[in-house]
Amino acid sequence: MIKKRFNFLLYGFIGVVSLALYPILVDPMINTKKYQRIQDRNRAGVKQEEIQPGNMKVWSDPFDRRKE
Repeated sequence: MIKKRFNFLLYGFIGVVSLALYPILVDPMINTKKYQRIQDRNRAGVKQEEIQPGNMKVWSDPFDRRKE
């Protein structure tokens, strides 16, 4: 009887944690296009050069070929 109750509580806890983490961890990895659209909409009016701290240049790929 105690073992059944313990298993019920343990698996119930695991299920609740899994349900809570699904929209945070799994959904963004499955539906990447949805989150890219949201990110594009949120960053629409932001110029990254203007908000860089300390007059640092915007990140660029260090392995990219230089444009000359």
